[in-house]
Amino acid sequence: MTAYACVTGRFQPVHDQHLELIGMALTRAELAVVGVTNPDIGGRRAEATSRHRHTSEANPFSYFERLTLLRAALRAEGWEDRVIIVPFDLTRPACWPEYVPLDALQVVRVFSEWEREKARQLREAGYRVWEVTGDPATKLHATDIRDAMARGGDWTELVPAATVPPLRDMLAARTEVPAP
Repeated sequence: MTAYACVTGRFQPVHDQHLELIGMALTRAELAVVGVTNPDIGGRRAEATSRHRHTSEANPFSYFERLTLLRAALRAEGWEDRVIIVPFDLTRPACWPEYVPLDALQVVRVFSEWEREKARQLREAGYRVWEVTGDPATKLHATDIRDAMARGGDWTELVPAATVPPLRDMLAARTEVPAP
């Protein structure tokens, strides 16, 4: 068992497949590091293998909001003492070791060319990478969750139950009309 295993993602918002991958990381390490990508607007860039990941529509939740949601989900799983959450700007590979030690095992579930590219970049930076094969037919897309939220559909079954109350609060705060 290694000291650290890392899972990276945008978590826009966190969903059950994210938690499943974090759980897999915890089977390989004492502690999991969750690296939140696109931590701020300045860290977004277009990717040929994932054309939406840099857009505002694909990144509605701030780093702080995602941190709040991740903490709620991890607390519900009983993992809060085994997981460290850090920003992880994919556009700045030279800084990655400042947030995630180079001896950490990077855990990447591969559904598409984007994840293969991310795994390649992590290897190139000096990380060991465990590629977990994902079935594209079973992939839960955060885009579907965001779309359901935007149209007023039922999204609550698509996210961890512990994140529903804070997500409702976040969405309500966005629709409130400020007093004149």
